[in-house]
Amino acid sequence: MFEFVTDLPRYSFLQYALLTGLLASFASGIVGSYVVARRITYIADGIAHVVLGGIGVAIFLKKFYKIDGLIPLHGAIVAAFIAALLIGLVSLKAKQREDTVISALWAIGMAIGIIFISKTPGYNEDLISYLFGNILMVSPSDLWLLAILDLLVISFGVFFYHQFFAVCFDEEFARIRGLNVEFYYLLLLCLTAITVVVLTTVVGVVMVVALITLPVAIVGLFCRTLWKTMVVSILVSCFFTTFGLALSYVPDWPAGATIILLAGIAYLIASSIDWAWKRGRS
Repeated sequence: MFEFVTDLPRYSFLQYALLTGLLASFASGIVGSYVVARRITYIADGIAHVVLGGIGVAIFLKKFYKIDGLIPLHGAIVAAFIAALLIGLVSLKAKQREDTVISALWAIGMAIGIIFISKTPGYNEDLISYLFGNILMVSPSDLWLLAILDLLVISFGVFFYHQFFAVCFDEEFARIRGLNVEFYYLLLLCLTAITVVVLTTVVGVVMVVALITLPVAIVGLFCRTLWKTMVVSILVSCFFTTFGLALSYVPDWPAGATIILLAGIAYLIASSIDWAWKRGRS
């Protein structure tokens, strides 16, 4: 890891990767705290896979219909918002479980993405990059995109904190107090969707799911208030991304996979400590 520290000031790609991890930690820590509190962690995985369908359609249309200005991000945004609204409306109006709806959308999104990508010669590698990402290949434009996402997430997360808190923890009481639960629930899903879209296009599907769920899951074992969970989750996520980059640098391991592995091991250790503590007290 000493080589990583000494090379960091010399190589811009390392600086971009480090900034990417830190910026992604802010958005994932805030949105992930709401998602875990609402117990819809599977939503990140579901929307991320639906996003692949939108990306596949956008690539296909650009290739064969020569639509100027169309980029994969456009298809990803449309697919993510459609998925978020469908999940929310079906859950609220049809009284269906979110995980069932998400599973169906997950399968449909992946199928659409694979079909359209398979009909677009030369783009198979792009699909792989969106699945697994490469944090070492980010550009300055990606950093600006993440910075805008952080500004959006922090603004909504702070301004609507009490509304989102009520929706996540006591929906019925919030409805009795006159809060428009349906609106804020859909708003939360849309905020989650745009976070997943941006992070997916930068770091890939697998890392998005890990960053949104694992740090919050670890911190949630020990923090009992939502705002503390957000703050500590951001710090924990920053640690995972920074230490994972440093750990993977010399042996030339995939940086994203190393970060995910580090977070996963930390979650298993934290869960074991929490289980042993509770067992010892009982």
